[in-house]
This record gives sequence, C-alpha cells and structure tokens, in this order.
Amino acid sequence: MQASRPLRPVTAEEIACFERDGVVCLRGVLPASWLARMAEPVEAEIRRAVDLSEMARRIEGSGGRALADAAVEGDLAREGRAPGRFFAGTDHWRHEPAFHAFAAESPLPALAAALMRASRVHLYEDSLLVKEPGTVEPTAFHQDLAYFHVEGEQVCTVWCPLDPVTRETGAVGYVRGSHRWERLFQPNLFVSEMAIPRTQGEPVPDVAAQGDRYDVVFFELEPGDVTVHHARTLHGAVGNRSRTRRRRAISVRYCGDDVRYRLREGAPRKPHQDRVRDGDPLGGPDCPVVWRA
Repeated sequence: MQASRPLRPVTAEEIACFERDGVVCLRGVLPASWLARMAEPVEAEIRRAVDLSEMARRIEGSGGRALADAAVEGDLAREGRAPGRFFAGTDHWRHEPAFHAFAAESPLPALAAALMRASRVHLYEDSLLVKEPGTVEPTAFHQDLAYFHVEGEQVCTVWCPLDPVTRETGAVGYVRGSHRWERLFQPNLFVSEMAIPRTQGEPVPDVAAQGDRYDVVFFELEPGDVTVHHARTLHGAVGNRSRTRRRRAISVRYCGDDVRYRLREGAPRKPHQDRVRDGDPLGGPDCPVVWRA
C-alpha cells in the first residue's frame, strides 16, 4: 500500500543536511492522528518489552553473564532501587497491525525515500524505546549498521517521539559526519559500552567522555517532529532525569534501492536471515516494499 503524505515536503536543504551530517531533524511532518493511533498499542507493547534498566543492572553485576535472562521486568520501585525503567523491543510490526500501519502506511516511508533519494523503500524493522521518569541509564553510543545484516548507502532510521523530548528527558545525540568515516563499529549491549562477543568492527569511541573531540548535536523535539539518521551515524542518549515526564519513541529502519543482505558474524539475526546469503536482494514478507516512486 502506498504510504500517506507528510504534512509538508522534505526540503532541498534538509536533504543536503542529511547527506552532510548523517542526521536531520524534520519539524512538523507527522500528523497528530498517527501518533494518537499509537498510544494504546505502545502501552500494550511496553507490558511485553524488555526492561533495559534491569538488564543494565544485571550486566553490571554479572560481568555480562546475564544477557540470556535479562528480559525480565522487576518492580524496581518496590525493591527500593531506582524508579526509572528503560523499555525496548523490536519487530512489533510483525504481530501488531497498528505498528505495521505506522511503519508502512504513515508518511514515514515517503520521508525516508526523499532523504535517501530512493525509488523504493523496504521496511527492515521497527523498535520501541521508552524511558520512564527517573531512568538513570544512558543509551550507549552505537552505530545501527553494526546490528543490521545489510550493506548499502540507503539505510536510515526514522525516530518518532510520542512525547516532548528535551535534554532532561533523554534527547538523542548524534555525531555529525560520522557516517562519512567509512568505519564499522562493533555493536554494544545498548545499555552498556560492553561489545557483543564475537562481533565484527572496531571499538566504539568513548563519545560521552570525550565529547569535545566530536561534533555532537542533540535535538529537542515535539510530537510531529522526527529525526532521521544514516545507519552509520554514531548516536546515543542520556537518561531521563525528569521525575514526571516520559520519553516514548518509535523508531523505524528503512532500506533503499542499493541495499543487499550482508550477514555479520555475532550480530543477532532474525529468523528469516538464516535463509539468506550475502548479496541477496531484500524483499518478500520479511522486508516488504512500503513505498515506490
């Protein structure tokens, strides 16, 4: 199905910004009706999502040995620990119609197509990222491409907030121009700088500790704004220091014309990726086309 139109077209200046910086903020492009449709499905998914705050504590306490049983929700406030929770999950579009519609029928595919200069857009995955008030854990700086089993220039992530986002509530920071370094960084555990064992790439630089060496930009957003970043752009987020405000966001990853499968050792695979080979084109029900010129 052809995706619906954004509230306004992407400008030539925004395309140039995306190509130069590896990230761009598009203000006022997503209709409020799409965000309203996602409110209840998001709450339902939160109840099933992995609590990454708990994961971080388990990793810290076990030296990384507890990854296998980290998908546990504990009542942290009742246990007297930090009240915040960081929930995450992926591929909701595969089992939840509202998430499928948001990824495939909203204006997001058209926005991705314009920025990537693509004639067709494939849906790769979606992700739900929720930082409740008081979540102290930052999101470690990372590079999306290291987790993906694809290669090509036309790969991007669209990040859509359902709540106002500020530096206090967990704004994402992007290292401008890092997509042009032509480097693959080893994927980490997302809530920790610890690299996933047996994965490819070089260590992620310590952007958080050496911020003055990097050109990091943070965007404060309102619902209806989105950011779009290249899959090689380094990015990370601070914790949610607010005591009352949530930070709910849905991110959707899209691929364009030049993208092919490229299996990466050690990176988690989706079930269908055990049946593909390097160089295979994307397509079919697992990476459907959601936009065409």
